[in-house]
Amino acid sequence: MPTTTTPPNTVTPSPTATTFRYLALGDSYTIGESVGEADRWPVQLAGLVRAKGVNLANPTIIARTGWTTAELADAIASSGNTNTYDLVSLLIGVNNQYRGQDIERYRTEFRQLLQTAIRFANGRSERVVVLSIPDWGQSPYAKDRDRNLIGNQIDTFNNTAKQSCEQASVTFIDITDLTRKAGTDATQYAPDGLHYSGLQMRLWAEEAVGVVVGRLK
Repeated sequence: MPTTTTPPNTVTPSPTATTFRYLALGDSYTIGESVGEADRWPVQLAGLVRAKGVNLANPTIIARTGWTTAELADAIASSGNTNTYDLVSLLIGVNNQYRGQDIERYRTEFRQLLQTAIRFANGRSERVVVLSIPDWGQSPYAKDRDRNLIGNQIDTFNNTAKQSCEQASVTFIDITDLTRKAGTDATQYAPDGLHYSGLQMRLWAEEAVGVVVGRLK
């Protein structure tokens, strides 16, 4: 996927005694490439959770466009972040697929990231949620690509992530079908035609909100 020099968002809200802390880990889909901060799916998720009566702070985000699993792991290590959180989300892998990286490499690195996420959640695997990789092959940007090939590869990566989540007792939330249903509807995409708009990312947040509220309550 194209890269950017946009830095990770490392602004952490000041929680009160009754506020749950949230860490979002990922790549362009988590940082919300080409959309405003309020449209990022983790920020929308926090708002939806608060609307359900659970005081979840806006997320601390460690993410950047173009990151693979290895690059996210390196960024986490270099961040020096030793905090613990009440909720941790992870969405990573599209750049592994885009660069043609081996699925076994992804499996190994993804499992390591899962363990890192669980450590951030103070050992509580039930407080970690993983979102599936969107199918960028259905986007306007991919109109000249082999959409079926991309979709099949995305499915392989997602199946690998889902299996790893099941083994680690981590909730896996499938949003891939939502991105496929978006088709070439311009309102579902950011201006670059590749990344997603706040409208599409709200659907992801809506898929996650019930699980998150249940875990935090």
